[in-house]
Amino acid sequence: MNKTYDRRYFDTWYRQRDLGGRAALARKVAMAVAVAEYHLGRPIRSVLDVGCGEGAWRAPLLALRPKLHYMGVDSSEYAIARHGLRRNLHWLPFGDLAALPPMRPVDLLVCSDVMHYLPDDELKRGLKEFARLCDGVAYLEVFAEGDDIVGDLVEMRRRPAVWYRRAFAKAGFTAAGSHLYLSEGVAAVTTALELP
Repeated sequence: MNKTYDRRYFDTWYRQRDLGGRAALARKVAMAVAVAEYHLGRPIRSVLDVGCGEGAWRAPLLALRPKLHYMGVDSSEYAIARHGLRRNLHWLPFGDLAALPPMRPVDLLVCSDVMHYLPDDELKRGLKEFARLCDGVAYLEVFAEGDDIVGDLVEMRRRPAVWYRRAFAKAGFTAAGSHLYLSEGVAAVTTALELP
């Protein structure tokens, strides 16, 4: 990729333009936590944020669940150098998720506003690891062909929605609506009308 996720990028898209803002992020986080806890039948304990950037999800997650273990991975050298130690962020490109050491699967996997910028091969490599990394609910926010969006359109890949649905299903996740997907174990115990 030719894009550089440096300070200028984050200043432009997350501070100056602040698309959506803190209130919108807080609503997304609350929704993801509520759905995960509903399906797990308990408070969430762990979150993996793939393509976390500066770790924007961390603070609203910890505001809801202060004892939660949060870890983020991203390919931005700037974000990791600036926030890595304080926010538990680690450098790792999406396509290299297989390099994550064996770990207990998380309750909530977050991958927000990332996948539509990735080439097919890198996206497929990373998705193969999701089932190993998450045994709960995944929040997979992605924009598809035909979606009316405002934001960073540079190097955005406008794949059809069906392409993502198939890729997520192949990775072992079942759609639950509003960018939320259930892991195989969780989906296996849902009732018919809980799913779209």
